Amino acid sequence: MTEPLGVLLAGGLARRMGGGDKPLRLLAGRPILDHVIERLRPQCCDLVLNANGDPDRFKAYGLPVIADTVPDYAGPLAGVLAAMDYCATHRPDVTDLVSVATDSPFLPLDLVERLQQARTQAKTPLACAQSGEQVQPPFGLWPVSLRDALREALMVEGLRKIDLWTARYGIATALWPQTPFDPFFNANRPDDLEEAERIYASQS
Repeated sequence: MTEPLGVLLAGGLARRMGGGDKPLRLLAGRPILDHVIERLRPQCCDLVLNANGDPDRFKAYGLPVIADTVPDYAGPLAGVLAAMDYCATHRPDVTDLVSVATDSPFLPLDLVERLQQARTQAKTPLACAQSGEQVQPPFGLWPVSLRDALREALMVEGLRKIDLWTARYGIATALWPQTPFDPFFNANRPDDLEEAERIYASQS
């Protein structure tokens, strides 16, 4: 299979973190986004960053910054659609996207490989990650061919929940253990940053 385009989802409002950009909070002296990019980049043909507001705050990363094309912070599906639209214009050679949350600094180094395997084995068009009993919908593999269907669901139907949309097409799950830590741990709250530091230290 060809490598997918990696979509770094940073379009949320970060209310539980007190606002601002969660991926720019520091972990081990570096922005969380640095850790996410470091782990995802080798798995993808290229990366784009989905973020709303002033794109210049991410200028140092040298990545295309694409805003939601759906208004009112419609969630991760809006970021996936924005990346599909980007592919249509700039990367028509890309057939699949892999999306990740940008507040999860320990994402698996075999994320793409395992998602592709799960999708192939289940003969479904979509795949997402699962850790323990917890399904992780933002960590997903998406065919760009579903672009028009996703746009209609978001713009016409007002659909927002990932699970409701993926259930229409069939989705496979790739399973990871939650020990010694959850690889999809996400820093949602200030206290989570302390836990992230402990996890990082344990892996160093």
